[in-house]
Amino acid sequence: MSSSTEPADQSTWDEGASTWRLCGRVPCSQDGHGHLETARDTLPQSLHVDAPSSHVDWSAGSVELLTENTAWPEAERPRRAGVSSFGISGTNAHVILEQAPEPEPADAAPSEPAATVVPWVLSAKSDEALRAQAERLLAHLAEQDGTEAATADVGLSLATSRAALEHRAAVVGGDLESLREGLHALATGAVATNVVSGVSLGEGGKAAFVFPGQGSQWVGMARELIESSPVFAERMRECDAALSAFVDWSLFDVLGDESALERVDVVQPVLFAVMVSLAELWRSFGVKPAAVVGHSQGEIAAACVAGALSLEDAARVVALRSKAILALSVWVAWCRCRCRWSRCGSG
Repeated sequence: MSSSTEPADQSTWDEGASTWRLCGRVPCSQDGHGHLETARDTLPQSLHVDAPSSHVDWSAGSVELLTENTAWPEAERPRRAGVSSFGISGTNAHVILEQAPEPEPADAAPSEPAATVVPWVLSAKSDEALRAQAERLLAHLAEQDGTEAATADVGLSLATSRAALEHRAAVVGGDLESLREGLHALATGAVATNVVSGVSLGEGGKAAFVFPGQGSQWVGMARELIESSPVFAERMRECDAALSAFVDWSLFDVLGDESALERVDVVQPVLFAVMVSLAELWRSFGVKPAAVVGHSQGEIAAACVAGALSLEDAARVVALRSKAILALSVWVAWCRCRCRWSRCGSG
């Protein structure tokens, strides 16, 4: 060790080897506190070593300097070490350290529902730059050496970590191959059903929600979105509760019932609920309509989304209206039969 006017010595006792080792020194700072740098599973090198102290008989016992960082060997029990600090003022301290237990494996967080359809959004300052963006993304995917890219992760990065410029495009796909095909179409200027592009209207741009009439339904619609979107699912539950006072069926039960969806008194309230819930989902992402327009039960959904009708009132209107349409269609069919019978009888 260097002279006694140097910072205080620090010694460590390795219980596994039953020896004392002078393995470090604590430099004293102006505020009187010490500092010791250590690493896991490592005994640190002695600090400020110029020469062993002449006041220590190094030939007696097992005390030695650590001239370099030394591995702390594993034992069949927790490793323990004694750390002594001898201050030049006469203040001494001794601490016994024990190896920390291995951390318990953390419980796996519940996984999010796997996305079945993912949008990849791109933007640029011009059409040419937008196509170049698609080409660069295609090239990046090709460099992955066949590794399956996480489509949802790519979509998240594109949507949250890139600037939103004026010329924009969205490529939608359920797997990597369909997304590649959409990117290729965008890069080459070809038309593809899973690619949408356009120019942003800027901060002053406004959105309009258009709610269609009957005919846009299919068996199983909304089921995947109910599983993957809590916002959409909650609004569907609210619609189900509002409709339950006027219908004898459950909204969630008829979504996959082909025969039920063929009935006008079922399909129109169901479409109304899906449209109102989709509007709520868009709003949760910050897309709020400046105008709404609709046809048939879509007109009732538009009035509800605009706030002209409460959800309960809108549910009453769409349910009773669809029942009236069903009753009217039966009466019209009866009238047609009567007319045909009358003509046949008169002949």
